[in-house]
Amino acid sequence: MELHSICSASSACNVLSWVQRRVFLWEKNYRYRSGIRNISILLNAKLEKGYSLESVRGRINCLNKPESDGSSPPQTIGSGAKVIYAAAPALGHNKESHPECNSRVPAILNALEKMELTSKHRGSDIIELQTFRPATIDDITSVHARAYVSGLEKAMDQASEEGLIFIDGSGPTYATSTTFQESLMAAGAGISVLDSVVAASRVSQDPPVGFALIRPPGHHAIPKGAMGFCVFGNIAIAARYAQRVHGLKRVFIIDFDVHHGNGTNDAFYEDPDVFFLSTHQDGSYPGTGKIDQIGAGQGEGSTLNLPLPGGSGDTAMRKVFDDVIVPCAQRFKPDIILVSAGYDAHMLDPLAHLQFTTGTYYMLASNIKQLAKDLCGGRCVFFLEGGYNLDSLSHSVADSFRAFLGEPSLATMVDDLSFLYEEPSTKIKQAIQKIKHIHSL
Repeated sequence: MELHSICSASSACNVLSWVQRRVFLWEKNYRYRSGIRNISILLNAKLEKGYSLESVRGRINCLNKPESDGSSPPQTIGSGAKVIYAAAPALGHNKESHPECNSRVPAILNALEKMELTSKHRGSDIIELQTFRPATIDDITSVHARAYVSGLEKAMDQASEEGLIFIDGSGPTYATSTTFQESLMAAGAGISVLDSVVAASRVSQDPPVGFALIRPPGHHAIPKGAMGFCVFGNIAIAARYAQRVHGLKRVFIIDFDVHHGNGTNDAFYEDPDVFFLSTHQDGSYPGTGKIDQIGAGQGEGSTLNLPLPGGSGDTAMRKVFDDVIVPCAQRFKPDIILVSAGYDAHMLDPLAHLQFTTGTYYMLASNIKQLAKDLCGGRCVFFLEGGYNLDSLSHSVADSFRAFLGEPSLATMVDDLSFLYEEPSTKIKQAIQKIKHIHSL
């Protein structure tokens, strides 16, 4: 793997200084205990098998052993918990003026606090996994080529010297000296949330929904390398982990990011036990996800790609959910539902041209939660993907939390619907009819 430098040594110092200030503010405001300075220590820690849990006012310190059998549920998760989340903001993984910047997760957490959607305000209804162990190399290589993983780790020396580098052949995917370690933390956070949701499902018929508020995002990262802002395939790694550790053989993945999740698509293209369903804007980056790409070999039929015409919005997505997502999930009979939750199809997002609203994301969150309850014991975990307008991103995630809690949407208070224009209903109908014919829905 060849990596190209784009920063001078002096700019590297500026970046490091800026990151250190951000870490200080993060630790002060959110008590984030697994900051950049401590990640290398966690990576080398020798942890005992199983869970180490400590409940602190709605927070759980969870150091998960990736090969745990998951047989010991966290007793601190009460039957009333409705949301479990973990935040891995990757503060050191940052490039000025880049849309995938380190302000994204803090913006979401600011909104959750402002809108009183944290354990501080909701007690045991909302639980934060405060600390967690990073994913292991074996976790990562269950999806990615070992040569890519080792090459990225070695490239951290170059990134440390030069401040910031691009990963060659990956599109606009950058790396800093902390990218490798923070990407392990992101994948580990997703695994930890999944562990907690699965454990809770063993003691409750209505377990909480999980949400991994993590970056770098993952659904573009292909098995051979990084791509499209994404370093490791967080959701794909979690899917393999769910199968291997928890025995959840049949995994249903919904990807509603505005861009096609080509990395997840490729990872499971020949796997009949993972159903990958992606809705995305037709013709958008990276140009994959054609409607006739349905899987191959034994996995033929277990991939569904639905490119939506530009301008598709709330009406289109409601129709897609009822006519495509629900019947596919019912026929597949999943053991768990994982969601690549990209919020860049919002009408205010700068990187695409769909017109979802905050209310669209509330609908998706509410309906997917119910779908999981109907089909797989409520086991459902969301993974943050795209979303680059900080206001629409944070408001939409907050409204997703309200959906998980069963509370009314506040979308009408934050959305200016005057921005909307008429959806291309004829093209949308044609796309849905074609996908229903291809997949015999």
